[in-house]
Formats: sequence, structure tokens, C-alpha cells
Amino acid sequence: MNFLEVLRTAAFALRGNWLRSALTSLGVIIGIAAVIVMVSVGQGTQAEIDKLVSGLGSNRLDISPGAGRPMGGVRMSASSFFTINEGDAEAIRRDIPEVQYVASSLRGGTQVVYAENNWSTQWQGVQADFFAIENWEIASGAEFEPRDYSSAAKSVIIGETLRRELFGDEDAIGQTIRIGRVPFIVVGTLEPKGQGGWGQDQDDILLVPLETARRRLMGAMALPPGAVQQITLGVADADDLSYVQGEVEALLRQRHRIQPGAEDDFRVRNIAEIIETRTSTTRLMSLLLGAVATISLVVGGIGIMNIMLVSVTERIREIGLRMAVGAGPSDVRRQFLAEAMLISLIGGVLGIAIGVVGALAVGQVSDLPVALNGRVIALAAGFSICTGLFFGYYPARKASQLDPIEALRQQ
Repeated sequence: MNFLEVLRTAAFALRGNWLRSALTSLGVIIGIAAVIVMVSVGQGTQAEIDKLVSGLGSNRLDISPGAGRPMGGVRMSASSFFTINEGDAEAIRRDIPEVQYVASSLRGGTQVVYAENNWSTQWQGVQADFFAIENWEIASGAEFEPRDYSSAAKSVIIGETLRRELFGDEDAIGQTIRIGRVPFIVVGTLEPKGQGGWGQDQDDILLVPLETARRRLMGAMALPPGAVQQITLGVADADDLSYVQGEVEALLRQRHRIQPGAEDDFRVRNIAEIIETRTSTTRLMSLLLGAVATISLVVGGIGIMNIMLVSVTERIREIGLRMAVGAGPSDVRRQFLAEAMLISLIGGVLGIAIGVVGALAVGQVSDLPVALNGRVIALAAGFSICTGLFFGYYPARKASQLDPIEALRQQ
């Protein structure tokens, strides 16, 4: 029997018991659809992690105040202390050559007013390296001049969201806005970034020189001389992050006169480690989701094997007749293997269609990220073919090993 005759014979046999064949393929349909949906969700989540990496930068360290030292038996929160300062930043810049960029910053919330428009936003007082560390580019206007940083100039650079809410289609450059009660001149606008990896609007931002923030925006808050809320470092080579982190911690402990065994009054956060942890967790969840979907596919394959074994038992006399008129064991084996693969392929095609529709539906009705691509579909098709071959081989082999004489005696 040639290939077409084998397929025609297999299709005829399945059509004779179409309801049983449809129910048998249901397991494969569910398994393939589950594989596509689960893997698509896993890949979509991984894509979100990659977006987070690109948004935060994988070669940076953030230094913030730690929990304050105990005073009178009471331990104060980190927000109660300003334990890092510009001197720490300058020492890092001077003593650790692997650090490429250093930027101290202060931040807070405020109401911004222009003419009859107003908007509540977040301001940040920054140093020159801040733009390189955060990958901010100027859309119009210019960055702060060096003298702006030293003279506490009333200059401001605004993000796209703030520009749109305050100025609409009007040119913002050179306009005067009020931050709280202080007038500022808009000297630049930032290129839009969109939503950040944590879900925040990155464009709802207002930047001023660090000394300007300290003198004009911190209000009645009494800051120690040179105190800052955060120091951000940019490392030229991401492979040096762990080394730089250790050097920074040792330098700050020395500068802050922290005794051996005492707790640090600062925290160094390695963005790469946080992202790697989230990536590993997401990868593990994707594997678990894929394993659950694969179990469904294995259950469907077992159903195929079961039905094919039943079919062999029901058709023993037919097998005997085929062998009696010249069919060899290989012909019988190919016939039953073709039937198993046909069930699996039909289930695979329907499962792929349902899985694609299901993945798109999940992306529409939920917040789960979905990344559907051709590799997922090819993987599902490969699973379908392998399921038919693996679970159909044993029944086909059993049918090919029947004794023709004993098969013909079956009623």
C-alpha cells in the first residue's frame, strides 16, 4: 500500500466511528490549546520583564538612606534620616574608577501652574549625570547649563505629560510656570518614554537642578548640609556591578564611621539583581505553566493509545483478512499508525486554532501580557505529530504482530 492508500484507509476507518474519533481527539485539542495559551502568556510576561530591563537599565546602582541608628532605644525609619550626601557621591566618583556616572537627587510632589492650567506632578532635583543614567533625551530646548547647577537657577525641564497638560499645542520653551509659589522658566522638554516597567507614567515628571530643589522646593524641611535622598550610579561594564557594589558599601561605611558588625545607615540596591530575580521567577512560572499544559497533552495521547488498542481488539478478524490476502506486518502497522496520527493531527489543527483565539482573548479581557508568535504554533504542531507517533506506535505494533490464522478464528 502506498502513502495515499494508507491515508484513505485510515480516514475511512475513523469516519466509521466518527463520534469516538472526535472524543478521542478532544484530549489533544485541549492539550495543544493549553500549550499555546500558557506559553504565550509566559513569553508575554518575559517580554514585560525585558521592557523593565530596558527602562531601568541593567548597569546601575541606587543608594538610599537606610534605617536610622537607634536613638534612646527607638529605631527610626529610613525616611526620618538623610544619611547620604553629595560628599558621598563625590567620593564615589573620585575613588571608584569603574563608576562612569554619579548623580545625587532630591524629589517631592507639587502643584504646577501655567496661566489657567494646573497639574499635580512629581519634581526631581538632579545633577548633570542624571540624564545619561536615566537615558533621558531632550525633545526641544536644551539641558541645564553648568552654571544652573551651581547658582540654583530657576530653570526647569518637563516631561511630555506635563507639557501636554499645561501647554497643549503651545510651545513650552521660554514660558514661565509656577512650582508651588516659585516661578520657573521652561528651558527644555523631554522625549516621551511612556509607561515604565512598574506601571508608572515616566513622562509625568519635572526636573530642576539639585541646588535649586534644595533651596527653593524643599520648603520648611530642614536638611543637613549637602544631604540628598538618593545617589544613582552608572557603571560602564555591567559585569563590574557586584564589584562596584562591594566597593561602594566599603567606602560609605568608612565615610560614615560605621563600626564592624554594626548595621549600615544606607542601602545599595542592585537593579540587575532585582531584575534577574524577577526574570528567574517568571521563567520558572513559564516552565510550570508549560508543564501543566504538557500534562494535558499526555492525557490526550493516552486516550489515543487506549482507543487504538480497543480498535485493534475490535478489528482482529479484519486484520487477519488483510494478512491473508497479502498484507504484511508493516502494512498493518502503517495503517494503524496512520489512524493514530490522523486523530492527533486533526486534534492539533483544531487545538492550534482554539489556542490562538484563546491567547488573543486572554490578552483582550485580562491584564496578562500575551506574546503569540510562529514558534509557539510550530511547537504545538510538533507536539501534535509526536503525540500521534509515540502513543500510536504500540497499538500499531501489537496489530502487526497478530497471527493471521488466530485472527481469522475470531468472531
